[in-house]
Amino acid sequence: QVRLVESGGGLVQPGGSLRLSCVVSGSIYSINAMGWYRQRPGKGRELVAASNSGGTLKYADSVKGRFTISGDNAKNTFYLQMDSLKAEDTAVYYCNADITVRQGYSGDDYWGQGTQVTVSS
Repeated sequence: QVRLVESGGGLVQPGGSLRLSCVVSGSIYSINAMGWYRQRPGKGRELVAASNSGGTLKYADSVKGRFTISGDNAKNTFYLQMDSLKAEDTAVYYCNADITVRQGYSGDDYWGQGTQVTVSS
């Protein structure tokens, strides 16, 4: 059974940094795409950053230049480095991945459980 487990959230002061991690566990064939989403209080879920197997990166305008998505294939783990955090970055952050569990099969969409990030002085 494939699971995505996030960690690294917490309370940080404005201007600070956090690094979120998302570990993919279970038997898989490939991670085709990965992404981070967030849901701010009273808002819908929004894309923060994404990367596909071809290396194409996409960032929300609000985080460009401050957040960086990366991955470690050997560890089946991907990250979101968040710098220069602002109060408006406060949200529950979710990792997402399109994963093929067996060669020759199409990918399926998986989500983590979410991790709270609070930016406050």
